Amino acid sequence: MSPETPKARETRTKLLEGALRTLTEQGIAKTSARTVAAAAGVNQALVFYHFGTVDELLAAACRYGAQQAVDRYRERLAAVTSLSELLAVGREIHASERDGGHVALLGQLLAGAPTHAALGPATAAGLRLWIAEIEQVLTRVLAGTPVAEFVDPAGLARAVAASFVGIELYEGADAQGAQAALAALDQLAALVAALEELGPVAQRAVRHRLRRAAR
Repeated sequence: MSPETPKARETRTKLLEGALRTLTEQGIAKTSARTVAAAAGVNQALVFYHFGTVDELLAAACRYGAQQAVDRYRERLAAVTSLSELLAVGREIHASERDGGHVALLGQLLAGAPTHAALGPATAAGLRLWIAEIEQVLTRVLAGTPVAEFVDPAGLARAVAASFVGIELYEGADAQGAQAALAALDQLAALVAALEELGPVAQRAVRHRLRRAAR
């Protein structure tokens, strides 16, 4: 198989970005080879030449969009040193993604998953990119805290990602309720921060109590 030419890569990128723009602006129901090609400014036949089917294009666009978003915030996440800072960055990402139309895009991807077979796995793969980044941060910031041995960073990363996905989608129906949910997460971060500030004796007591509760 011959290597992809710069022109072919450019066309593929145009189609991926056109697919994301079409999903965001027109919704899954109106996303087709014709509408995506129009958004990308290319011939409709190129959809099938490069991706085979519209569903495969949408799946690839989902993965592409998620990778682009994670890349934008990787350095910011790598600099996080506490749970409260992680949630602050999460709020920043939430606001930026909402204003950029990416929350609406996520809603369209989730809505289309039941009827577009390739979308479900692709959306899950995109979310896993976020989960991997969050897990790294949680492993780092919880190390040495009284709760470290009682928390599964991988599971907690999925819970955090699921919470933000839910809040992003919920915000469209109840913005005030979504803000209350974010505030509750802030309170949880404050609780962990308070535990970190305890002296060694108090931290041992907390660990002992948590061990007893976990049995």
